Amino acid sequence: MTFQVPFDRGKLSFELPAGWRCDVAESRVVPPIQDVPAAVAEAVAGPVNSPPLRELAKPGDKACIVFTDITRASPDYLLVPPLLAELAAAGVRDDDITLLCGIGLHRPSTREEKVAKLGLGVVERYRVVDNEPLNPEALVDLGTTASGIPLSVHRAAYEADILIATGIVEPHQYAGYSGGRKTLAVGAAGEAMIAYTHGPAMIDQPGTRLARVAGNPVHEAITEAARRAGLRFILNVVQDDEKRVVFVRAGEPEATFQELVAFAKTLYEVPVPRQYDVAVAGVGFPKDANLYQASRAASYLFFAPTPVVKPGGYFIVPAPCGEGAGEGVGEQRFLKAMQEAPDVQFILDDARRNGYPPGQQRAFVMAKVLEKNPVIVVGAQDADLVRSAKFLPAPTMQAAFDMVLQAMGDGPLDPRSGLKGQGLDVLVVPHALLTLPIVQQ
Repeated sequence: MTFQVPFDRGKLSFELPAGWRCDVAESRVVPPIQDVPAAVAEAVAGPVNSPPLRELAKPGDKACIVFTDITRASPDYLLVPPLLAELAAAGVRDDDITLLCGIGLHRPSTREEKVAKLGLGVVERYRVVDNEPLNPEALVDLGTTASGIPLSVHRAAYEADILIATGIVEPHQYAGYSGGRKTLAVGAAGEAMIAYTHGPAMIDQPGTRLARVAGNPVHEAITEAARRAGLRFILNVVQDDEKRVVFVRAGEPEATFQELVAFAKTLYEVPVPRQYDVAVAGVGFPKDANLYQASRAASYLFFAPTPVVKPGGYFIVPAPCGEGAGEGVGEQRFLKAMQEAPDVQFILDDARRNGYPPGQQRAFVMAKVLEKNPVIVVGAQDADLVRSAKFLPAPTMQAAFDMVLQAMGDGPLDPRSGLKGQGLDVLVVPHALLTLPIVQQ
């Protein structure tokens, strides 16, 4: 049987070794919205718990729309123009509108990427800027939460009379679900805030889990940050495995986000019968462009309510990683930490003892994965870089399977037959960042 997973902008086909048993985990299939612009227009015209945007804004207001960078597949070219039209209908001048790319600690976005996200007409007509997380002059201090988390946001967002965010709602390893408050509160935040919400004290907390919102300290912190910054309105979508929009809502940030999450849970959370020896975790463009983002495929499955792969089993992640580990500050910190540590235990011990700067949290998270499960990266353009970061490079899926066979043999004792060497149990997750397997045993 031939299987397919995303790879770059196409598909990677492969067959499993003879005797291996396989399940496939995919999110629920729902009909995609056929006319997305019309659905977006309807959502904007009938927002959740909020007047329409054209009634919230008035002439003379300054407006800021925060959108995600190229590492997120949010269809902002469909979301931003209707928001701009609403602001225009309210009498807000073009010169009073700022489009803020929420890069977090990723590298600055290029003009070409801004055009890809927003459309040429928008980029040429409006002021479009990147977050500057390392520039104190570009940030506003919002104080701290009751638990001591420092809050900050880009000045263009804070000083806006009308603050809006776009994005996609999907499972997120730290915040539970992305979107809503996160585009602003992380994407447009300063380094200190990103550092704290992604630090070991937060990540080690039991409430910081994939697909968990209630009782999640990261969610609580970024929700408070969004409130203090004055986030007034969001326009978010939920997408299926093929990046097609299946649900859209606009309105008051917190109520709208809850509706989006409720729908997303029905889509992404999928029961599977057991833990597995191997998981093939697909990523696809744009997340497989660098190792920092692509490694999420393994960690998402690892940090599911029950780890999807047994201790000692393997994750296989097909990803070309054309940008290496990534070019941003955070990506480079991740790579440096992975390369310079003598072993993964050192990364864990050092992080818990000394903390780390933002971006390096991915090294901490991946060390927790690698402590239990090796990760094979298939098809990376720079195999040496992958190896130096303590992952296992493989040129092809077959080579990856050969590595697993060499390490694990034909399989452990099969509890169903009582025989050894009956093949391995494999879970293929074509879209590992959009599918949350829930182990039933």
